Amino acid sequence: MANDLTFNQLSEVLNSIVSQATGKTVAAAVDTSSFITVGQTALKCGYDTLATSISQVLSKTIFSVRPYNRLFGSLEVSNIQYGNHVRKLTAIDSEWEDDESWELTDGQSVDQYPVKKPKVLQTNFYGAEVYDRFVTIYRHQLDQAFSNPDEFGRFLSMIMQNASDQIEQAHENTARMTVVNFIAGKIDASNGIVHLLTEYNNLLGLDGTEGKTKLTVEDLMKPDNFVPFVKWMYARIKTVSDLLRERSQLYHINVTGQEVSRHTPYNRQKLYMYTQFMNNVDASVMSGVFNDEYLKMQAHEPVSFWQSIQSPQSINVTPSVLQTNGTVSKGAAVNNANVIGVLFDEEAMGYTVVNQWSSPTPFNAKGGYYNQYWHFTDRYWNDFTENGVVFVLD
Repeated sequence: MANDLTFNQLSEVLNSIVSQATGKTVAAAVDTSSFITVGQTALKCGYDTLATSISQVLSKTIFSVRPYNRLFGSLEVSNIQYGNHVRKLTAIDSEWEDDESWELTDGQSVDQYPVKKPKVLQTNFYGAEVYDRFVTIYRHQLDQAFSNPDEFGRFLSMIMQNASDQIEQAHENTARMTVVNFIAGKIDASNGIVHLLTEYNNLLGLDGTEGKTKLTVEDLMKPDNFVPFVKWMYARIKTVSDLLRERSQLYHINVTGQEVSRHTPYNRQKLYMYTQFMNNVDASVMSGVFNDEYLKMQAHEPVSFWQSIQSPQSINVTPSVLQTNGTVSKGAAVNNANVIGVLFDEEAMGYTVVNQWSSPTPFNAKGGYYNQYWHFTDRYWNDFTENGVVFVLD
């Protein structure tokens, strides 16, 4: 599993993720805790089980043409090729003290050398996930399937482009599940969750009593309700964005006894919003607004679906979550069909390409073929000690 000093095979989980994302299979529960690394305070040690291996640089010609560009690309951070342990240090606030210069006493002195050691929270990220793919190229294809070497060359170019597209989609969908694990982890921890429909009903005084029936999701989509709700929702999200700039302990998980205060300026905030809902906003609300400068969502990246293209607004995962004692464990299964968006600090989640390389095998003279291999070692991580807020329509 993730969060350990191991290199774990990812192919089985990756195939399931891609199948759901492409609509090949229906939505199914995914155990994201098996490959999402979460920062923890526990310090582990280990050794490189492949000590004699030498890292190779992936040939860039394979990626020189990319007709398909991965989504969630902003989650990728700098390459870390060496090592299997990343640590993150955060200073912990200390208490203020009385100013003794205003309380001087004759015949006594003030000690200016008391010791006050700085407190630091260290979170650790371990392990990585490995997977590969390969394709076989046959010598006889040139003689039997193509009319000349140029045509065979174009065929090989098509095969390599297809491999490149699949590699792009693999990184996209593992990044997608990195986002989903963060959302599910926040829901499991009941930390930084905005229940939009509940808050809106409370604002209108709809408590379910006689004559004050609560609005449902279906009610909200009716024209008379949708426009005022969207205006309020935009203001609510903007207010949360403003609050994230303030240095506080509200929007992230804290380790007991090592609580940290975080602030996230506008330029460090990232917002992902569910596309279908935002399209409804554009068609139903923005089209009727005379001056949309007063009703404009902050810069965000649209997300067509969170986990499965067949159930675009839903997530169904068992997340890996940071506990308040500094350890990481599996959370409860989270099955939520009302995720609207997530606003987070740029350091709250991402993925790192630890190492990637490709190489062809020698030509098999007897079989008349060779194989082209691509290998990947990636780290997908969530840092729940960083700010993040999930918006759900319930």
